[in-house]
Amino acid sequence: MKFSRFAQKLANWTGRPMTFAIAFGLVLAWGISGPLFHFSDTWQLVINTSTTIVTFLMVFLIQNTQNRDTDELHIKVDELLRATRRAHNALLGLDDLDEKQLHELRKRYQHLGELADDKGADNTPRHDRNA
Repeated sequence: MKFSRFAQKLANWTGRPMTFAIAFGLVLAWGISGPLFHFSDTWQLVINTSTTIVTFLMVFLIQNTQNRDTDELHIKVDELLRATRRAHNALLGLDDLDEKQLHELRKRYQHLGELADDKGADNTPRHDRNA
């Protein structure tokens, strides 16, 4: 739980415009300092190592926050399905389906969507509403 809270706070902080401005300023300062260090290998190594470390750590941070957001979204959708009388409760267990089963279910719902497009909200065929 401590990591989740830490990851959430850090993700919120890193996503702010001020954090971007700070990072941009650091890269700009590094670039401007090039002539001072004669564009040496060490000077280049500083930015390469720094960005590699930050990128490596951010991958795990982003994945953690994405997993959390996905879990929250699933819980909300599951609750909507549970609370809706006419919803297909079988959809609550989608996490257990394999790729082929999900593909078949998606095709079924695309077909239902096409049928819904053929009817309006008042359940009359589209060609009858235009008359």
